[in-house]
Amino acid sequence: MTKLADNVNPNVYDKGSEREKTSEDYNEDIEDLFDEREIFDLIRNINDPEHPLTLEELRVVEESNIKVDNKDNTVVVSFTPTIPHCSMATLIGLSIRVRLLRALPSRFKVTVEVSEGSHVSEHAVNKQLADKERIAAALENKNLALPQQVKHLQVHVLTSSLSVGRRVE
Repeated sequence: MTKLADNVNPNVYDKGSEREKTSEDYNEDIEDLFDEREIFDLIRNINDPEHPLTLEELRVVEESNIKVDNKDNTVVVSFTPTIPHCSMATLIGLSIRVRLLRALPSRFKVTVEVSEGSHVSEHAVNKQLADKERIAAALENKNLALPQQVKHLQVHVLTSSLSVGRRVE
């Protein structure tokens, strides 16, 4: 029997505009510090595990809930599940964390947590999101936290290769 999504009819929001690049973005002589928008751009296109929508379109992640401290090398992301009893909250949080750990320099300490008061099991979810063994296992999953476009391309390549009898690694 197929399990129905926890939230079968989520609110869907428009995606924001892409970050506009300036000449400073291309100038190698200027120190390029990480900011909240850059972190948001890394996680905005992660797919929701239950819907064919991104975390941005569901407002699970928002730029205003991201804090970056370049001096202390910390990134803190708070996310808000679409419903207070979301069974996928841990998976969403791990997807965000894995995406950031794979993209950011190792000097950053990344913290991902459920926004305060947004989940009935907030403490338990946050405890799981901080569990080192769970994070290590998530990092081994190559399909976790792929942006929407990359997942689509990967599925297309896999199905194309299978149709001609080749194996994709």
